[in-house]
Amino acid sequence: MPNLTIHPTGEVVYLDPGETVLGGLYKAGYAYTIGCRRGGCAICKVDVLDGDFSYDHPVADTVISDEERTDGTCLSCRAVPHSDLTIEMRDGCLRLVNPFLRQINEKARLRADALAAGTTTKE
Repeated sequence: MPNLTIHPTGEVVYLDPGETVLGGLYKAGYAYTIGCRRGGCAICKVDVLDGDFSYDHPVADTVISDEERTDGTCLSCRAVPHSDLTIEMRDGCLRLVNPFLRQINEKARLRADALAAGTTTKE
């Protein structure tokens, strides 16, 4: 189960298997500028600094160029991580809008990490 790290803050967000970057960030209480949420407008582009992802649906070449596909650019609304992913927002507008959801996400991340390590937590 991948974790999403936001550079440069170091904030870590737990993603469910098959969940998109955008879906995970919103589920964890974060918001930022988005558009269509279907991979057609390119407003939600972020830079992937580390990790692997694929798209859960086809993405048109008019939205992501060949160069962007190789330089780490991704559409957060369609990108599904295969491993832990480190991203950087392009316009720095990521903001925490629901701290309660962030706490829930942090507990889910700790539980997933404990299960992966073969230990349990009392939370």
